[in-house]
Amino acid sequence: MDETLLVINCGSSSLKLSLFRNTDLSDRIDALAERLGSSSARLRIDGWADQPSLEAGAGHLQALQTLIEALQQSGDLKGPPRGIGHRVVHGGESFHEPALINEEVIAAIEDCSSLAPLHNPANLTGIRATLELYPNVPQVAVFDTAFHQTIPPRAFRYALPRRFYEDLGVRRYGFHGTSHAYLLGAFASQSGKTADKTSIISAHLGNGCSICAINNGESQDISMGLTPLEGLVMGTRSGDVDPGLFEFAERQGIDAQELTRILNNESGLAGLSELSNDMRTIVESADQGNEACQLAIEVFCFRLARYIGAMMASLSQLDGLVFTGGIGENSARIRSQTVAQLSLLGFELDENANRHHGKDRGGRIEAATSRFPIAVIATDEESMIASAALKLSH
Repeated sequence: MDETLLVINCGSSSLKLSLFRNTDLSDRIDALAERLGSSSARLRIDGWADQPSLEAGAGHLQALQTLIEALQQSGDLKGPPRGIGHRVVHGGESFHEPALINEEVIAAIEDCSSLAPLHNPANLTGIRATLELYPNVPQVAVFDTAFHQTIPPRAFRYALPRRFYEDLGVRRYGFHGTSHAYLLGAFASQSGKTADKTSIISAHLGNGCSICAINNGESQDISMGLTPLEGLVMGTRSGDVDPGLFEFAERQGIDAQELTRILNNESGLAGLSELSNDMRTIVESADQGNEACQLAIEVFCFRLARYIGAMMASLSQLDGLVFTGGIGENSARIRSQTVAQLSLLGFELDENANRHHGKDRGGRIEAATSRFPIAVIATDEESMIASAALKLSH
């Protein structure tokens, strides 16, 4: 066993792997297997000129084995890793922190599968694959929902009969917790404060989007709810809709299962633009006069601005607004159009710093006259998971 750490993020048809080659987490290799189970299954290891091949129809176990063999042959992975960390989307109310994986933890993750049917079974696939390859290596589950277990009942309870919560576990859980926790630590460090004395609104904006109110180091509210569908407009997810839509759609011949599929896979930016779920493509087309894409941007930014305002109700103070994720880190247009709708609250951008993503100002993009700091910080969920694996693998 060497000092390397593996981080596995397993989706329904993909597998992301990060290999940390030392315990200070300063040296890593990232790899991706995608389109698993199809004839076009493929692998990519960042920085490699010659990529390993994958058989058509290969699944998660075959992809993981191929990646491990390639890393062993290159000398990057010399023996069994010191520990393995897994991203698990839904931990329900069972997990408030990372957990060393055993049969009881696996059973609890399975029990939460009804709350995340698209995610937890895939996460378990990755866990079982690495347990087969490395049965004697400590493995750790890091839950997207764990960071949000500090949210008070006033924010996590739905206005439903009590039995829905007590018998069925229906409540707002929130997701992207590992990312929001990373942003808290990074912003606190940049500000010369400790995390438990830091309060931020963090906006994780990618294909999946969420916004979190963190008060003195603890999550107090989150836009995502029972599932990752609630909240902001996302790449293919609708975010908030009127629940009455389900009965209306049923009268039009669209059953609940089909509508749920549409809300998850055909809505959001993709549905509004009728072009793409990629914000870069949408912005480019909007600049060329595409009205549907212009509307998609307007809806996305308005919903985001509205949620930023709503998150302030959970805070006793605000040290900063933080943007991250593929959109949050790279789209000056989205940040500018969103913050412009928050002038009444005192937020104001330095447009020059925003155009350069704050790179010459340590990520800071607020104007001198802004009431609150505004920052762009690249998230690093993998290092958070690796840290948890290192801590629990002694």
